[in-house]
Amino acid sequence: MSTSDGNPLNSAIALFQNKDFEASKEILEKVLLSNPDSSQAHEFLAYIAGNTGQAELSHEHLIKACDQSDCSAFALYYLGSSYLELANYSQAAIYFEKALQKQGNFFEALHDLGTTQAHLGLKEAALDSYRKALSLRQDSPELYFNLARLQDDYRHFEQALQYYNKSIELAPHFVEAISNKAITLKELKRYQEAFASYDLAIQLQPNYAEAWSNKGLAFSDLRRYQEALECYEQAIKLKPNYLDAWVNKSAVLHALKRYTKAIEAYQQVIKLNPDTNCIYGSLVHAKSTICDWSSFGQEIKYINQMIDAGVSVIPPFAWLLLSNSEESNLKAAELFTAHQYPERTSPALFSNKAKNQKIKLGYYSYDFYNHATAFLMAEFFELHNKEHFEIIAFSFSPNSHDQMHQRLVNAFDQFIDVNSMTDQQVAELSREMGIDIAIDLKGYTTNCRTGIFSHRAAPIQVNYLGYPASMGTDYMDYIIADHIIIPQENRPFFKEKIVYLPNSYQVNDSKRKVSERIFTRPELDLPENGFVYCCFNNNLKITPNIFDSWTRILKAVPGSVLWLLEDNALAKANLIQEAQSRGLSEDRLVFAGRLDLPDHLARHRVADLFIDTVPCNAHTTASDALWVGLPVLTILGETFAGRVAASLLSAINMPELIAKSLNEYEALAIDLAKNPEKLKALKEKLQQNRLTTPLFNTQLSTDQIESAYIKMYERYQAGLPPEHLEI
Repeated sequence: MSTSDGNPLNSAIALFQNKDFEASKEILEKVLLSNPDSSQAHEFLAYIAGNTGQAELSHEHLIKACDQSDCSAFALYYLGSSYLELANYSQAAIYFEKALQKQGNFFEALHDLGTTQAHLGLKEAALDSYRKALSLRQDSPELYFNLARLQDDYRHFEQALQYYNKSIELAPHFVEAISNKAITLKELKRYQEAFASYDLAIQLQPNYAEAWSNKGLAFSDLRRYQEALECYEQAIKLKPNYLDAWVNKSAVLHALKRYTKAIEAYQQVIKLNPDTNCIYGSLVHAKSTICDWSSFGQEIKYINQMIDAGVSVIPPFAWLLLSNSEESNLKAAELFTAHQYPERTSPALFSNKAKNQKIKLGYYSYDFYNHATAFLMAEFFELHNKEHFEIIAFSFSPNSHDQMHQRLVNAFDQFIDVNSMTDQQVAELSREMGIDIAIDLKGYTTNCRTGIFSHRAAPIQVNYLGYPASMGTDYMDYIIADHIIIPQENRPFFKEKIVYLPNSYQVNDSKRKVSERIFTRPELDLPENGFVYCCFNNNLKITPNIFDSWTRILKAVPGSVLWLLEDNALAKANLIQEAQSRGLSEDRLVFAGRLDLPDHLARHRVADLFIDTVPCNAHTTASDALWVGLPVLTILGETFAGRVAASLLSAINMPELIAKSLNEYEALAIDLAKNPEKLKALKEKLQQNRLTTPLFNTQLSTDQIESAYIKMYERYQAGLPPEHLEI
């Protein structure tokens, strides 16, 4: 069969266009018998195979078509599309580019090349391709959608929003665009608009699991955890193996302190995808919170192996509580921040100020209320030298108008609520205000806003107090420390330059009130006579190793008890079970509920000795005990987090309470229980040292930290890079 011009290819193409695929195929196969290299014959056989569900055969014919120099731009484009479907992005890019060489103004090829480049991580090239495609056509909702997603990747949320709006204008029922627009609105903290978009997407497509899960993220941002949980569960109901929804559900269950359910959800995530970023560490953190030590050694070994292999499996703060290695802490932070908080803004050129102007200090925290950080720092803020410094608080907690919050508001020159602002907006505001030194008081701890510093809030950025390790990023310039918590041999494991204070790095509030209430042992469920060891650290700092040590101490001191903070009922039950499995009766552990700080401090006085944890020490809890005159026995650990109590004891001149090993720690704990006169002498010395040594001399600490700020600033003014500093 042939057309009137006698060309069988034209006849086959006409039949194809009329959807008579069998007749067209028959002619094309005959063409190939006489001309096996016919590019057109292979091209249309590929189209027929594609239209009849034979994707592999279609791909084979397209390869043969494109092997010929006379192949069409369309054949090259469709081969690129086939590779794109197969997620072979490098090959897809090659054929899209060849198609464009043949036909420059090829909209589909430009669009799909952009998509391929985005998959390859070539964002600038993708943006260029999409923009060229946009110059050819302005009626493609998919193009605007892809441009928006790329702007989201750049965190250019306002621009992304414009593209999503254009996409939706062209396709009002484009649910993916509507849902993604809601995500962008959430990132901009425009929550009511975000909820409206999520609800519209769900109304248009009620079984759209992604919209349900992402709506849950908005509720999570607002700490409306129960509503978030309901969204995640609806997403999972619609799509049972939806990994992101399971990840989100596990995190919100953890936040709701439903630890058993959170652990089950984390385990489901690992079952679905063992490589999910940081999920394994979150599981271990949840188990540590309830002192569930099943598989503890195996889990720690696995996390170490993964970190050594360059895999981020645990959030850095969770690892500090379990790690004996500063090198491992640094690696965990580097892996985490590269994924979560990469540098967003290159170090900007900041204009130098005249020497007679005040140095502007910005303090950034969630914890400007009744919180451990505020309890330590309140007087420090009040004592800042206002002639030389202007101090500004950037608070990103929901309004908490407690007594401490009001005290802090009064201490600062300006107190700015930035809770409703994005990280980029906070950084931009800081730069506009001329902040010289930005001090991050959170690091990677709960409710941190590390992203503010990734956008460069100030020319000098400092990691202080909240996070006891390196943040593992180049945009934090300094960390404030002392020679005990960061000895010379650990310097290589800090990306920041180290500012060494002469005493302890930890500032304290000498105005902390201790209740006048006189507690009795019976009202606290403590024995009238036996020796009372106590440890008011959070339960998640207790590891099997330190609990073994405590067991040996208690067994060596008949009638003694260990007084612990009760974080949660599950931890209490598990600790009792662990004690019993080691041959201790339940009554050897006594649990203390939470009290207001003045009463909590006062009840320390009924204890005999505070015994510390390792690898992560008591921090604020050690200061609490020392402030009320209770000796703290610690072990000098290997990491910053494990050397804090030693730093405090050195600053209060009580080095005899710093054990160099677990054996020495146990021997001293037992010796002090059996030698009351020795313990009494220690208590008397502590009472004498309390207000005569540097630890609780807040004015001295303030002066030293201000000296550090001045040295940092002078180096910057002189055009010098950050360097280790001795104060």
